[in-house]
Amino acid sequence: MRIVALLVFAFIHSAGAAPPVTDAVYGPLWSYQGTWHVTSKNAGAKPDELKNQCALVGKYFVCQQTINGQVGDLLIFIPVPNNAGHYHTQNVNLQGRASGVGDLEISGDRWVYSSRWDQGGGKATYYRTTNVFTGKSRIQYEQSESPNGKDWKVTNSGEELRTSSLGR
Repeated sequence: MRIVALLVFAFIHSAGAAPPVTDAVYGPLWSYQGTWHVTSKNAGAKPDELKNQCALVGKYFVCQQTINGQVGDLLIFIPVPNNAGHYHTQNVNLQGRASGVGDLEISGDRWVYSSRWDQGGGKATYYRTTNVFTGKSRIQYEQSESPNGKDWKVTNSGEELRTSSLGR
């Protein structure tokens, strides 16, 4: 009887428990998993196929990106402690070269990636990509750049439509 009581207590306790930290921290990032049809609004641009193969490896969340059948970068997400929805990002190419550290801020369906490229001599270019999920399988995106982090010029925009999921 005591074992049954313990099992019932464990079941009731787990049903009301908060989700594991990994689900709360990494859950939104799984939204990228799968194959996407990417259409740019730039004149003459043909659609691309983007495949994201994602995995949670310890404290790192990673997505290998394959574009039109060619392996591209490994995108790494690192959660910022005590700052829900904020991640540092890093791209690593097949030659092992990493881009500069970027940031991702997730606020509901709006995801904003930002980065900065220092060109030396005090000159920098700021980059921002805004993704707005308009459903589980549709993203509207806009890419912008700025010489000062305040005055933004849109350089590209378009839509991503998931064509298949890869599962976890």
